[in-house]
Amino acid sequence: MDNNANNEIYIEFTQIGNQMRIAAIDAKTGIEVIAIAPASATQAQMQKLALDKLRRRMEQLKKS
Repeated sequence: MDNNANNEIYIEFTQIGNQMRIAAIDAKTGIEVIAIAPASATQAQMQKLALDKLRRRMEQLKKS
């Protein structure tokens, strides 16, 4: 998945019971976040959740 022109993001979905574990990994930095969502959510909703969390984490790291 291409987040923007120069950031490649990998997304991994793993179902655990009635929940979905979504991992988002920035290919350039190796920063990874994990989000948990109901398995009934759409793939687009789950992906947005994980990407938003990854963006927030990367912003936090820039500030520190």
